[in-house]
Amino acid sequence: MRLFPFKKREIFSEMDKNRLVQAIRVAERLTSGEIRLFVENHCSYVNPMDRAKEAFVSLGMEKTKQRNGVLVYVALKDHQFAILGDQGIHDKVGDDFWQQEATLLKSHFQNNRIIEGIEECIREIGESLRTYFPHEAGDTNELPDDIVFNI
Repeated sequence: MRLFPFKKREIFSEMDKNRLVQAIRVAERLTSGEIRLFVENHCSYVNPMDRAKEAFVSLGMEKTKQRNGVLVYVALKDHQFAILGDQGIHDKVGDDFWQQEATLLKSHFQNNRIIEGIEECIREIGESLRTYFPHEAGDTNELPDDIVFNI
C-alpha cells in the first residue's frame, strides 16, 4: 500500500534537461575546463556556498588536472544558488566574474526564467574557461556532463 499515491513531479522536463546538458557540452567543447550543474529542492545549509563546496568535493571536482572545474549549484524551492570555481579558474577570473554571474542568475530567476538563466550562466562560464584554459591536444572530459539531482 502506498501512503503517497501521487507521482513525484520532475524538477525539469526532459527537454529542459537535454537543453542544459547540451549547454554544458557546448561550453566545454573548446576548453579543458569542466562545468557541473547540481540541482536540489532545498539547501541544507544557511549559506548555499557551503553546500556548493560540499557538493564540489563529493563530485571530485577538485581533482581536475588544471583545477579548472566550476559548479553551478541551485536549490530551487529555497530560491538559493551558488557558483563555485576551483582555484585554477578563480585565480584567472577573480571575484568580480563570479559576482557578475551571480547577478545574471538572480535576474533570470527573479523573472522565472530558470532554465534560460542557468543556460546563459553556463555559456559565459564556458567562454571564460575557453579564454584561460583552451582545449589542447589530448584533453579529455574529466567529469560527466550530466546534471546531478539530489531530490
